[in-house]
Amino acid sequence: MPKKVKPAGDGKEEGPVPCKQVKLEAAGGPSPLNLDSPSGLFESLISPVKTETFFKEFWEQKPLLIQRDDPVLATYYQSLFRLSDLKSLCSRGMYYGRDVNVCRCVNGKKKVLNKDGKVHFLQLRKDFDQKRATIQFHQPQRFKDELWRIQEKLECYFGSLVGSNVYITPAGSQGLPPHYDDVEVFILQLEGEKHWRLYHPTVPLAREYSLEAEDRIGRPAHEFTLKPGDLLYFPRGTVHQADTPSGLAHSTHVTISTYQSSSWGDFLLDTIPGLVFDTAKADVELRAGIPRQLLLQVETTAAATRKLSGFLRMLADRLEGTRELLSADMKKDFAMNRLPPYYVGDGAELSTPGGQLPGLDSTVRLQFRDHVVLTVGPDQDPSDETREKMVYIYHSLKNRRDTHMMGNEETESHGLRFPLSHIDALKQIWNSSAISVKDLKLTTDEEKQSLVTSWPCVLTEVHRRKNSKLLNVPEGDKNRAS
Repeated sequence: MPKKVKPAGDGKEEGPVPCKQVKLEAAGGPSPLNLDSPSGLFESLISPVKTETFFKEFWEQKPLLIQRDDPVLATYYQSLFRLSDLKSLCSRGMYYGRDVNVCRCVNGKKKVLNKDGKVHFLQLRKDFDQKRATIQFHQPQRFKDELWRIQEKLECYFGSLVGSNVYITPAGSQGLPPHYDDVEVFILQLEGEKHWRLYHPTVPLAREYSLEAEDRIGRPAHEFTLKPGDLLYFPRGTVHQADTPSGLAHSTHVTISTYQSSSWGDFLLDTIPGLVFDTAKADVELRAGIPRQLLLQVETTAAATRKLSGFLRMLADRLEGTRELLSADMKKDFAMNRLPPYYVGDGAELSTPGGQLPGLDSTVRLQFRDHVVLTVGPDQDPSDETREKMVYIYHSLKNRRDTHMMGNEETESHGLRFPLSHIDALKQIWNSSAISVKDLKLTTDEEKQSLVTSWPCVLTEVHRRKNSKLLNVPEGDKNRAS
C-alpha cells in the first residue's frame, strides 16, 4: 500500500513516494460511472475527489492517483478493452502503424517490431508471447462503444479533442522508455497490474512528445502499482515509464488524453491574425509599408522593434474593448475532428429532421448544444472579393466515428454560414433554453423563418401555436459553410 507524500525533515523528498492518492472501499450499484451528462461523468471518473479540488490542486500541476477496491468498477473497466478483443478486431482489417504498434523497451530504447501491411492475430499473439512485446492499439473508441460514449462526453466537458490508446504488456516486460507527452493524461487500469514511475518534468506543460534518458531524469518522484479500477492522472510534460511486474498476468490499460495544442499560446496564434486584420482596416498606420530592405537585414533594427512594440500595445488596447474574437482555426478544427454524439442504432435522428419545419408561431431550442460552435470570420467564398465577415456555425452531428483522431484521414466540416447581421438572433437562440421565432432580432419575417428552417438537425421545434402557417421561403445553398 503506497504512502502519502511525506517531506523529509529538511523539506526534501526521501526517495520515491507516491503521488496524492485516495483509497476507496467497495461500492455497489448498477452504474459505476455517471454517463447522464459530461460534468456528471467527470465527477464520477475522479470520485471521491471533487472537481473543484482537482482543477485547483492537480490540473496542469501534479499527478493524482486514485486507488479503488471496487469490484463493480474493476469489472466495468475490464469490459472497456480486453486482450481477447484483439482477435475480433484483427478480423475487421487492422494495419500496422495505423491501428496497431508492436514495440518493446530494450536497454532504455524503443524497439519497434511492426510487420508490413495487415495485422494477423496469430502473428500478433506470437510477438506478444515470445518476444514479450507490448501491443499498442490506436484510438479504440472507433470500435468500442463504451469508450466512444465516455470520450464523446469528455470532449463536451473539456471543449477539446479526447483521444485514447490501449497498451497491453506481458509480464516482466516494458513497452516504452522514459518519455513525456504533450497531452493531459488519464490512465484507467483495465486488466492485471502495472508498475509506474513518475519523474519531475524536465519541460513543464510540454508542447511536444519527447524521450528522456535515464541519466537525465534522476530518481522517481512517485512510484506505485495500478490495479483494475484504479485511475492515474498526470499533466503534460510529466516524465514517466511503466512495466508489468514479473510472475503476474499481462497488463492492459487505456490512456485517455486531451488538451493537445490547447494552450493560451495556441489561442493567441489562432485569434491574433483576425485582430490584426480588423485593426489594419481601421488604422492607416498599420497599413503603411515597412522600411525598405527590412527583410534583407540579419537582425531586426531597434526602430523596427519599437514600432512593433507600439503596434502590440495598440492591439492590446483594441482587445480590451472587443467581445468578438475571430477564431481562425481552433473552433472549426475542434468541430470537424471530434466524435459525433453517442447513439444506439443507425443514428438517423442526428441527420434526419422529424416532423414539421418551424414556423413564425413556433418556439424553438438548440439541441446537441455541446456539439455546436459559433464563430465569426471572413467569407470563405473564393468568388467574394470583398471578404466580408460572416457568422459560421459548425457541428459534429455528421462526423465519422471511424476516423476520429486518425490524423491523416480526410475530414469534412458540417455547418452553416449567415450574414453578420444575424449574429444577435443567433446569440438569442444560443443563450435561451427556448425562444419564439417571432422574437428573433431580425428585420423581416422571411429572415426569421429562413434562419430557423436552415438547420433542422441542430434546431428543433418545442411547440407551435395552432393554425400557424409556414412562409414560402426559397431554398438555396447560400447558407452552407465551406
